[in-house]
Amino acid sequence: MSTTIAPEKREFQAEVSQVLDIVIHSLYTDKEIFVRELVSNASDALEKLRHLQLTESAIHGPELPLEIQLSVDEEAKTLTIADHGLGMTREELHENLGTIAHSGSKAFLRNLEESARKESALIGQFGVGFYSAFMVADEVTVYSRSWRPEAESLVWTSDGKTGYEIAEAEEELSRGCRIVLKLREDCADFATTDRVRSIVENYSNFVSFPVMIGEDRVNKVEAIWRKKKNDVTDEEYNEFYKFSAKAYDAPRYRMHFNADSPIELNALLFVPTENTELWGMGQMEPGVSLYCKNVLIDDKPEGLLPEWLRFLRGVIDSADIPLNISRESMQDSSLVRKLNRVVTKRFLKFLDGEAKDNADKYREFYAKFSRFLKEGVVTDFDHREGLAKLLRFESSMTDPGTLTGFEDYLTRAKDGQDKIYYLAGTDRASVEAGPYLEALKARGLEVIYFLDSIDEYLLQHLREFDGKSLVSAASSEVELSDDASVETPGEPLGDEAMTALCEFLTTELGERVEKVAPGKRLVSSPAAVLAPAHGMSAQMRQMLQAMNPGEPLPPQKVELELNPRHGLVHALAAAREGNPELAKLAAAQLLDNALLAAGLLEDRVSLIDRGFRLMEAALKKSTE
Repeated sequence: MSTTIAPEKREFQAEVSQVLDIVIHSLYTDKEIFVRELVSNASDALEKLRHLQLTESAIHGPELPLEIQLSVDEEAKTLTIADHGLGMTREELHENLGTIAHSGSKAFLRNLEESARKESALIGQFGVGFYSAFMVADEVTVYSRSWRPEAESLVWTSDGKTGYEIAEAEEELSRGCRIVLKLREDCADFATTDRVRSIVENYSNFVSFPVMIGEDRVNKVEAIWRKKKNDVTDEEYNEFYKFSAKAYDAPRYRMHFNADSPIELNALLFVPTENTELWGMGQMEPGVSLYCKNVLIDDKPEGLLPEWLRFLRGVIDSADIPLNISRESMQDSSLVRKLNRVVTKRFLKFLDGEAKDNADKYREFYAKFSRFLKEGVVTDFDHREGLAKLLRFESSMTDPGTLTGFEDYLTRAKDGQDKIYYLAGTDRASVEAGPYLEALKARGLEVIYFLDSIDEYLLQHLREFDGKSLVSAASSEVELSDDASVETPGEPLGDEAMTALCEFLTTELGERVEKVAPGKRLVSSPAAVLAPAHGMSAQMRQMLQAMNPGEPLPPQKVELELNPRHGLVHALAAAREGNPELAKLAAAQLLDNALLAAGLLEDRVSLIDRGFRLMEAALKKSTE
C-alpha cells in the first residue's frame, strides 16, 4: 500500500513575483496571446513525446492520441487545455513551473535585457509562456503525469502571486498535462467556445497536432509550406492560397522554397490574379504572415518584405528568429533585414525565370503588376538591378504591342555601344512622330519607348543597366558620329551662312533658348529642341503642373538643333537677309513647332495666331 505524501507548498524564488509582474503586465499587449502560448507548449510536449517514442519502448499510455484538447465551462468560468505529451515529474514541476525559464529570476531579468543579443529564443518553454495564463486567471491548476511508467499523478496549483503547491492527484491521471484556468470575472469571455475557437484559428491553425474542441478539430488546414514541393498537389496549393489570402480566385504565380543558409526558413508566396489597386480600392495591405515553427507571430510584420511587395500573399516561417518573451515582436532587426533580403532576392530570381520560361504569362502579370516593380526601382536601391531586369517596354525594333527587356535590348546593341537610348511619351505614335528617332534609327540604334505616366519618375532613379548609361534620345547628351551609310537628303547649308543663322536665332529667340546649333540627329525634320542635362523633361513638367494646378511653371530654356540640309533652314537663312520681318516670325514659329513636338509648348495661342500670319504672308507673296 502506497504512502500518501502531504501537499508540498513552496514560495517562488526571491524575485519571481517581480518577474511575474513583468510577464503578466508588460510583455504581453494582448491578453488572448495566452491561448497561443499554452497551445504551443502543449505542441512542444507532444513533439518531444513523438521523438521519445523512437528510442523508448516503456512509455505510459502508448495508445493515447497525440492531440491537444480544449474545453470550457461557462458557468464555472474555466478554460482547460490538455495534451498527452511528455508530462512532468514532481522535480520537473518544481523546475519548470516553480522557476522562470529554468533559471533564477535575476538570470531571467538579464535574459530580458540581453535577448536581442542571444542566439536562442525563449520560446515554447514552461516557465515563460506558461505564466501568461495569469493575465486572465486567478488560479491555475496543472494536472500532470510523466511518460515514465512509475511516475506519480500530481497536481500543481498557484495563484501566480506568492507561491505554489504540489500534491498527489485524487485519481490516476493519463500521461501528459491538463491545465485548468479559473478565469477572472473580467476575462470570462475566454470561457466561451466561439472565443477560444477564433483565437486558435488565428494563431495556432497550423500546429502540427490536432487541436480539438470537443469532437471537432479546429486546425484543419495543413502547414504545407513546411512540406516538400513534390508532396503538395496543385489543388492543395490553390486551397491554401484561398484560405490564407481570403481569396476566391486562383493564384497567378506561386513560389515555394526552403533555405538553411544564411537563415533557416520555409516560404510559400502567391501572386494574386488581380491587382486591386488598379480598381481604385486604395493601397493593398501586406499579405505575408510571419510564423515560427507553425505558430503565428505577426500577420502583418513591419519590414519583413519591402513595401513594393505588398501584393504578395502567403507565409514565411523561420525558426531562427529571436523573439521577445511574448513572441509579439522581433528583437533582432538585423535578422528581419536578412529575411527581407533573402526572400526578395529569391522572388526576383523566380520572376526572372518565369519571364524567360513563359513570356506570354509574364506579360499578363506585367500588365497588372508593373507599377509595383517600378515602385521598387524607385525606392529599393538594394534590388534595383534585379528589378530592372524585369521591366518590359516597346522599342523602335519591336512591333506595336510587343514588349522587350533590357537584356534583350543589349543583345541587339551595336558593338562598342555604351549607352541605352530611350524616349518617354504618352503613346507610341507621338513618340515616333517626333524628330528624335531619325538619326538613331538611321544608324541602326534601338530606342526604348517608355509610355507609362510614371516612367519619367522611374528614369530619374534608374540611370544605368549592366554598366550602360540610360540616355534620352531627346537629350543634348546624345552625340552621334558621322556615318556614311546614313542617307541624308539635300546639301548642307554653308558653314558661314549656318553660323550667321544660329546667331540670328539666338538673338531673336532670346531667353527662350540656351543654345542654337546645327546637329547630326535630324534627317527629315528641320529642327528639334533638346532638353539640357540640367533641364526638366516634358513629362516631369506635366507632373509638376498636375501637382500644383494654377501655379506657373519655372521657365525652361532649351537647346535648338537645326538640320543644315533641310529646305526650311535654307529658306530661313535667305529670309534673314531678304525679308528679316518674315524671318523673325518664322523663327518664333520654328521654335514653337519644335516645342510642340517635344511636348514642351505651354502657350499654344501664340502658335496659332502666328501660324495664321505666316499663312497670310505666304499667300500674298504667291499672288504678287
